Amino acid sequence: MGELFGLKVADLGAVTLLAVVVLMVLTGRLVPRRTYDDLKEERDTWRSAHTVSEEARAMERAQTRELLELGRTSAHALTGLREAAADSEEVGTG
Repeated sequence: MGELFGLKVADLGAVTLLAVVVLMVLTGRLVPRRTYDDLKEERDTWRSAHTVSEEARAMERAQTRELLELGRTSAHALTGLREAAADSEEVGTG
């Protein structure tokens, strides 16, 4: 760990160390704490928004399942009424 790219850290000097730090800042590998905290806060906000959204979608799916079941029940009841009406017409004409 005492060497960096084949050179000793002590041989690099302050100017080289400053250049490395500046390059790291410019390339985005080294960011100020405030920027990091802002990014972390934004991440947490989006995470909580996603959680709320997923809970709402789960409720919608449950409601849709219930409505589909009610629709199937209604369709079955109407089919039964039609069949009953058709049977009563056949009996009345015969």
